[in-house]
Amino acid sequence: QVQLVESGGGLVQAGDSLRLSCAASGRTFDNLYMGWFRLAPGKEREFVATISQNGGITLYADSVQGRFTISRDNTKNTMYLHMISLKPEDTALYYCAARLMGFPTPTSADSWGKGTLVTVSS
Repeated sequence: QVQLVESGGGLVQAGDSLRLSCAASGRTFDNLYMGWFRLAPGKEREFVATISQNGGITLYADSVQGRFTISRDNTKNTMYLHMISLKPEDTALYYCAARLMGFPTPTSADSWGKGTLVTVSS
């Protein structure tokens, strides 16, 4: 089992940037597909971005395409989400997820972190 711990959330203003980190432990990190998901008040957990084991394939939700960049450093067992041009609509609890068999989804992942809160004020 892989343990995931997110960090980097905080309160920022619209237009600001933020970097989230997800530190993984417990199993070989570079065997895992990884992803970021978020849960906003009154909403379902939604897909943000996913990344393949070696970082060669990245996928993004339309709502964050061009603003968010997912990356990973397998030497550090860490995944990142670089967020720019943040909008109030980006306010949510951001979760890190890992999956061995393929890209994680909002309902299909082997492990989830507890989340880090991003609040974007206008």
